[in-house]
Amino acid sequence: MIPATGREVRLVARPVGEPDPSDFELAQAPVREPDEGEILVRNEWISVDPYMRGRMNDVKSYTPPFKLGEPMEGGAVGTVIASRSKIPEGATVLHGLGWREYATLDAGSARPVDPERAPAQAYLGVLGMTGLTAYAGLTEIAPVQDGDVVFVSGAAGAVGGVAGQIARRLGASRVIGSAGGPEKAAKLTKDFGYDAAIDYREGELERQLSEAAPNGIDVYFDNVGGDHLRAAIAVLNTYGRVAMCGAVSQYNKTKPDPGPDNLFQAVGKRLTLRGFIVGDHQKLMGEYVQRASGWLREGSFHTEETVVEGIDNAVDAFLGMLKGRNVGKMLVQLK
Repeated sequence: MIPATGREVRLVARPVGEPDPSDFELAQAPVREPDEGEILVRNEWISVDPYMRGRMNDVKSYTPPFKLGEPMEGGAVGTVIASRSKIPEGATVLHGLGWREYATLDAGSARPVDPERAPAQAYLGVLGMTGLTAYAGLTEIAPVQDGDVVFVSGAAGAVGGVAGQIARRLGASRVIGSAGGPEKAAKLTKDFGYDAAIDYREGELERQLSEAAPNGIDVYFDNVGGDHLRAAIAVLNTYGRVAMCGAVSQYNKTKPDPGPDNLFQAVGKRLTLRGFIVGDHQKLMGEYVQRASGWLREGSFHTEETVVEGIDNAVDAFLGMLKGRNVGKMLVQLK
């Protein structure tokens, strides 16, 4: 039975600095039956991700800003409850209309996934955009070579927790991660397989990184920017590579911070600093999922999730993720 209405989260004001709950509203909306070639999905898992903060600003970027007064978008996994397409009712699909309980969309913009192969929510995390981001960054943007020393910032987050393990499988001899607080730092070495962990809240990042990598680093996977990028540039070896994935330390700033004051070292060291967007690397998805599925089946790929229940708590989950309250992937489970 198709319900008459469903709840959705809308952006009603553009945040200035750190977002406030008042910038969002939870509203009821009619559920539209699918037209020819469409499906209706009951969302069961939605993803909240750092890049969504940028879409709240009305500025030109690689992806359009969210529209005020309309539901936001993002990754979601759910069950098809009505179909006028080749995708059958009962199928589990991955699509981009999250932040709502029900989504009616063109079947061509959804991808059927196999919940027997892995839990459905894994396709939003380790087997989805999250995992692909880490894989693309370490294979195409800043390729890891045998024997490399790799540094990952935001290492207890969704991408960082995967990146360190992928780096190891690509031949890294030593993997170093940074996280905020002693508990997260301890998890990096205990659970995520890092050789050394830095608690950035202790300060003196460059000193801590130098001590963890006395022979320097060869690859830096950057999720944070700011002082982490500065420390990495200082410790990178000649011909070092940087995959610039994100800069979560900057997302809520009303004015951009000055760039690293040691950037000229990139010239003498012949460094490569390259930004990337995961959407440009979709061709790697099949290859990555095949490899990562095998790692999951054999139990050698550690993943963690922070799960918040209910769409009425989706905004809290998003704000908490921006403040680093998650370990691994932050997800909202809908009932």
